[in-house]
Parts: sequence; structure tokens; C-alpha cells
Amino acid sequence: MSLFLGLDVGTQSCKGLLLDAEPGRVVARASSAYGLLPRLPPGAAEQQPETWVAAVRDVAAQLLAAVPGAAARVAGVGVSGQQHGLVVLDDRREVIRPAKLWCDTSTADEAAELSARLGRRVPVGYTASKVLWLARHEPENWRRVKHVLLPHDFLNERLTGRPVMEAGDASGTGFFDPVRRQFEREVMSWIDPRLPELVPPLIGAGEPAGRLSPSGAALLGLPEGLPVSAGSGDNMCAAIGSGATRPGVVVASLGTSGTVFSYAERPVVDPEGLIAPFCDGTGGWLPLLCVMNCTNVTEEVRAAFPSLPLDALTRAAEAVPAGCDGLLWLPYLQGERVPDLPAATGTLLGLRAGGLQPGRLFRAALEGVALNLGWGVERMRALGLTVESVRLVGGGSRNALWGQILADVLQARVVGLAEAEAGALGAAIQAAWTARRLEGERVTADEIALRCVHEEGEAARPDAAHAKLYGEAGARLRAAVAALHPGG
Repeated sequence: MSLFLGLDVGTQSCKGLLLDAEPGRVVARASSAYGLLPRLPPGAAEQQPETWVAAVRDVAAQLLAAVPGAAARVAGVGVSGQQHGLVVLDDRREVIRPAKLWCDTSTADEAAELSARLGRRVPVGYTASKVLWLARHEPENWRRVKHVLLPHDFLNERLTGRPVMEAGDASGTGFFDPVRRQFEREVMSWIDPRLPELVPPLIGAGEPAGRLSPSGAALLGLPEGLPVSAGSGDNMCAAIGSGATRPGVVVASLGTSGTVFSYAERPVVDPEGLIAPFCDGTGGWLPLLCVMNCTNVTEEVRAAFPSLPLDALTRAAEAVPAGCDGLLWLPYLQGERVPDLPAATGTLLGLRAGGLQPGRLFRAALEGVALNLGWGVERMRALGLTVESVRLVGGGSRNALWGQILADVLQARVVGLAEAEAGALGAAIQAAWTARRLEGERVTADEIALRCVHEEGEAARPDAAHAKLYGEAGARLRAAVAALHPGG
């Protein structure tokens, strides 16, 4: 009868669910929305960490109210969080300044300097460039820093009173070696001599971050002392919540950013650093492609036509031929990580009369994001990843048209999952795994995931004619990027 609370604290909202792990059934869901801080300099993207705390409180209250007696049945908590963000605390563990987020590109100069200095690519979104930026641009704030945390680490600290890190989320800092699963102290010392002492201890997969402290219990409305699992970054938790806990399961997450990942028993290292060699949240590895532009592009179209709901835009896009009669959208509204173009902007090519009609523009957005993802997946295939079937998660996974476009672009079977919010589900599954390990059971995260993760709906399969058309469109996109962003 035990329930497990999974929380996924993202860029736009906190989502949560209650999982009854024995039958593998989600019994309640809730969410709480928020936004970025306004009026920041170009490229900056920040949030107040206490905004996440308020959202977590709201979501937990909604969930417990939805299931009578749930508070007495919850046996563990897990937290998934947006990756790469920088949260800095002082000696009283109070927040010093707003968190710089994964999509913050204001630290591009520091990322380029780190990449040159280290002889390997350090993406602008990674935490390392944010630390270097803070030390240089806000030295007074930097002198006050006693704890350097990632977003989900910060929430774990608020729940348990114990600052820790784990290998999955730490893989996205830029100063962690995911192959050896340890911090790179020499790199950290070059960024700043104090950094090695500011990062908390590393715990292993399946170990608890701690137990609910009195303040953490009050925050969630749960009994004190419940185990809080290690948690991880949102992609690591989404991997657990979509069943990428064994080889052969490939997942595409369509959120504010877009990711494609798969479980690996050994590290997969890209010589150019475009495919991240992350650790996962279960003790394995998670080779991962991340593009910075995904549902933010489709949301831009929705915002331009506020009178049209999503289903109406999708129906209009379905009436537009595949390929949009030559209209091609380079979807780099926030710069881009893959390809490595932090200063890029979006571009519409092949614009003719009628090209700005809602349906045509919406389809161009869906196709542009899919083609850019497909470019990255080609690189993953070249590194040895087999992509025959893809599971879709995230907010964009609900759009059947997008699923068909992805099937055509990736030339693979594409199917949705019963629980679209895989990050929250993965956090809950990890919490169940951790609780059972604490009780002495010999159980794997994969065994629990097999019971809790379910495919849903009819799978989209590639259309040969459309696959050929999108192959040509992909080549056109790559040529346009080379012409518009030489050297990028």
C-alpha cells in the first residue's frame, strides 16, 4: 500500500505525482507553473530557487489532497531537477543570488575559454562556465559562497538539511569525469582554487540523499524521517521513468529543450563533445543529445496566434504537405548546443506568400526541431547507438503529428508512453528503489521500472516517401547552418 512522491522541478513548472509502485500505477498528478526572472540582460536566464520551493509545496499539497490518507502511506520521496543550473548558498545555507539556468548563454565567453584551456568542449549551458562567470563578474557574491549546488541538490538540501551530489546530475557540470565517476579537482581548481571545497560530497546510485528533516517534512506535509532518494537531473530521471534502464530503449524527450538518450552499460564518449557521456541515475551511463530549442519554438507560434488552441493549430498543420513546400525553419531561438551555436538566432528560409499562415508556420516549427534532432541522432548512430524504436516523453509527446514527423525524420518506430511526465515518474521509481534497498531487498531500478513504465497508443512508423523528403530537408538545413554560421 506504499506510495512514492516524485517531483520534477523544471524550467517552466514543477510537476509531481504519487506512484503506487506495487501495481505500477500513478494515483495522482499535479503541477505548479512559474517563469523566468524578467528584464535580464540578453542571453541571461535566471530563477529564484525559492520559487521552486514554493512550487514544491503547492504540488505536494495538491497531491496529498487528491488521495485521502495519502500522507500516511507515502514511503519515500524523489526529486528530479533541471540540469546544469548554478545555485550558490552562504555559510547559513541561504541563497546568495538567483540561479543561472541551463539555457543561460550569457557565459559563452567563459565556456569558450574553458574549452580552449581544457582541450575539450565545455558547452555554454554547463555549470562550469557559470561558476567562472560568477567569480569574475560578481566577486563580492562569489566570496560569500560556501556551497555550490545544482537545482535538484538544492531541493534535496531543503528537504533533508544535507547537501550532497550524485553522478548523473554532476555529469553536466563540466568539472566531473563521468567515465571515472569522480570530480576533476584540477579542473575545479583552475576555475577557482576554492571550488573543490564548495562542492558537496558525492553519493552513489541507489543511496539516499537523506531523510526528511522537520522543515522538509513541514514543506511536503509528510512525516519526518522518510527517505529522500539521491534524485538526479531531469534527463536521468526521465530515463528511469521511460524505461531506459536497460540497453535498447531509446527515448526522446520533447520539453523546453529536446533530448535523445539511451541506457549504456559502458561510457560512450564523443571526441567532439557534442553527445554528452553522462552517468545515469541507476549506476550505468546515459549517452545524451541535447538541443536547446524544442517546445519553446512551437510555443512561440502558439503565442503568435493566441486565438487558436493547440489542437486547431495541429489540424491546420496536418493540412500542409510534408516539407511545407520548401519552408524551412532553423529553430535556434535561444542559440543552440548541438550544433554548437550559442549566439545563433532563428531563421526562416524559403518564405513565400502564405508562409506565415498559422498551420504552415506551426508545421515548419515541428519539422525544424525534428530535423535538428535528427542531425544529432545521426551523430549518435555514428558512435554506435542503435535507433530502431523511440519512446516519446515530455509535453510535446502528446502531439501525434510531431510523432509522425519524428518517425519519418529518424526513420524509426515512435511511440508514446502512458505517463508523459517521465521525470516525475522516474523520481518516484528511484524513491521506491531506494526505500526497498534500505529495507535490505536485492532489487534493481530496472525491475521496478518494468512494472511502472507502459507504452500507450498506436506507434508511428516511417513513411518511405516522407523519409526521403526529410532526408533532403536535413541536408538543406545543414548547408544553411554552414552558410549562415561559418565556423560554428
